[in-house]
Amino acid sequence: MTEANYPRQGGCTCGAIRYQLESKPLIVQCCHCRWCQRETGTAFAHNAMIEADRVTLLQGEPMAVLTPSDSGKGQKIWRCKDCHTALWGNYAAAGDAVHFVRVGSLDEPGALPPVIHVFTASKQDWVVIPEGQLAFEVYYDREEHWPKDSLLRRKQLLEQQAAAQD
Repeated sequence: MTEANYPRQGGCTCGAIRYQLESKPLIVQCCHCRWCQRETGTAFAHNAMIEADRVTLLQGEPMAVLTPSDSGKGQKIWRCKDCHTALWGNYAAAGDAVHFVRVGSLDEPGALPPVIHVFTASKQDWVVIPEGQLAFEVYYDREEHWPKDSLLRRKQLLEQQAAAQD
């Protein structure tokens, strides 16, 4: 997926919320942990991780729903106030600076297949991960598996966060 394929739009089921990804995500992954299974009500969460400032809200105002997480630090799931569609989440490790956009809320979700599958030790037995896909029983080494441009964007984001705290 190249920058030429962006922006990409998405939204909720009822149409009250519309948003746009301004660039390609840092990474697209499926999480098969039991927490994501429970949170999504299905076998895994399919997330496009992207800097929050690269997600433009075009219409509507989502609400944050605070939910527990395995880390004990909780997470925010941003949902439509009317139809309650999950649009993106913010997890404690990345804070509000990175959105985990629910790929299923994009207008063309098939355009963002997962690159990596995580927490496969708890995946449902009937889920078959395609041969050749990166898959990890728990998590992975970001430095080893993320594209170089994504690592650079992450570094820049961390530097911005550190400067803002000074």
